[in-house]
Amino acid sequence: MKNLAVGESDFKKIITGNYYYVDKTLFIKEIIDRGDLILLIPRPRRFGKTLNISMLKYFYDCCPETMGIKHPGSDNTAKSLFDSLAIQNAGEKYSEKMGKYPVIFLTFKDIKVPDWDSCLYKIKQLIQDEYLRHDYILDGNILKSQEAAYFKSIMNLEGNKGDYENSLGKLLIFLNRYYGKGVVILIDEYDAPVHAGFNNNYYDEIINFMRNFLSGGLKDTGQYLEKSVLTGIMRIARESIFSGLNNLGVFTLLAEEFDDKFGFTEKEIEKMLKDFNVFHMYDRVREWYNGYTFGKETIYNPWSIINFLASERKEPEPYWINTSDNQIVETLLTKEGKELKKELEQLIQGESIEKAIEENIVLKDVLVRDNLIWSFLLMGGYLRQSTRRSDEAAGKVYYSLSIPNIEVRRTYTGIIDRYFTGKIENEKLEIMLKALVEGDVELFGKFLRKIVTAVFSYHDFGGEPEKVYHALVAGLLVWISSTHEIKSNRESGYGRYDISIIPRDPRKVGYVIEFKAIDTEEGETVESAVESALKQIEAKRYETELVERGIADIKKLAIVFSGKEVFVKEKK
Repeated sequence: MKNLAVGESDFKKIITGNYYYVDKTLFIKEIIDRGDLILLIPRPRRFGKTLNISMLKYFYDCCPETMGIKHPGSDNTAKSLFDSLAIQNAGEKYSEKMGKYPVIFLTFKDIKVPDWDSCLYKIKQLIQDEYLRHDYILDGNILKSQEAAYFKSIMNLEGNKGDYENSLGKLLIFLNRYYGKGVVILIDEYDAPVHAGFNNNYYDEIINFMRNFLSGGLKDTGQYLEKSVLTGIMRIARESIFSGLNNLGVFTLLAEEFDDKFGFTEKEIEKMLKDFNVFHMYDRVREWYNGYTFGKETIYNPWSIINFLASERKEPEPYWINTSDNQIVETLLTKEGKELKKELEQLIQGESIEKAIEENIVLKDVLVRDNLIWSFLLMGGYLRQSTRRSDEAAGKVYYSLSIPNIEVRRTYTGIIDRYFTGKIENEKLEIMLKALVEGDVELFGKFLRKIVTAVFSYHDFGGEPEKVYHALVAGLLVWISSTHEIKSNRESGYGRYDISIIPRDPRKVGYVIEFKAIDTEEGETVESAVESALKQIEAKRYETELVERGIADIKKLAIVFSGKEVFVKEKK
């Protein structure tokens, strides 16, 4: 069995190292077939962008340093890298382009620093490395003396900011002149330094630099360019960076183009699980890592899948979330606002919300335009989209949004922590959940009362208090979602229960919970409210789903309350 290249994104190393590789080489065919000269393909982080861009580099590149050959333009070893891969059988139209073009390859994925001076220096080093990779140009007698001096100043880190802003366009012209053919420009994670600038207060500086840098290489340079492909997490709005690029084709995760080329499809996952002898875990893998929709394809998170398969324990864990810098997400989702809070509660409970989605985002507008939060979260991989609705009169497109899987739900537990458990001692929460898992309803109720007292004030119960308690309990239960399915407002038996807790191990205790506010104005008491809630559970047979799952030990709970007074009673 081949090893998995965890964290490796260099195509050549994966192929020559005989690592397990899910064949995405028909991505090359789609790139060539597209009429767009410049393509921007945004996808969430860790979904294979760098590996695919690296693959394009090795396919196109005739540079000696890349392919390990002695002389530019001579036969290269590209064909051996793509032996037995799908692109080899795609036809002569594609094979004739293999190893025939000079390539400029830049990846900005590691430029995430706290200040502008450090950011600019790292960008200069990145450009320096690419100039050094093409230093053979200096021996070709094709540069004028001033051009050679400029080339050396970039290699020696002696140029000013303007020199580096012009460096992409200059290198494009130099390579075109040297080889006498179009150049391929590949830029990976172009927006990584933009996100860092947004987080660290140098947004305007990095936006200005990237606008000048990309325009210099991509605007009005068609006579020098064979093809250019850029990746990132999202499309930064045209007026911010891509000003004047009229030949730019943009294919976000909402587009059907390239929808199966980033991340793993259902068929690819089935084969991988069989290859690694863990197909019996298909359902759990699906719950943890599935749920994304790119175009028309159902997609799994590749980073998490590879880490799961490479692990000794073969137990799902939040691999993707644990590698992320969620600073922007945390900033957005912890903004005050009852509407936002309510919508987050709906998502956490497994429900969908409908929102207008914009594919072009000006990052600094996200903080002042609340509707952009949802576009940002969708493009970043924190939500999935389903049903599409177009409002032509308003010029907007609406999608149903939901949390894609258990792993991403862990991000939102941080939001719950801020909204609900910020005042709760971890020890109290752990005791409460442990009591629930072990079937100790009395202890669970005792600590739930402590938490309610710590979290809520009386003004939180205006409007629909049942929803307030429902959201609190559903949010707290997310912490046991690795061992239990937490379902909310689902049909079972003859109605819709409030919350159902289904243990993944059928030998464990399961729960059906009904919430009810005590109507003191109508003379209702704790006892009568409890009796009413438990009768509803019985009459509607809410336990049906648990019984069908083979759960024998089922507890039926009524959680009744009046303001901050809460009582938990079990059907005996």
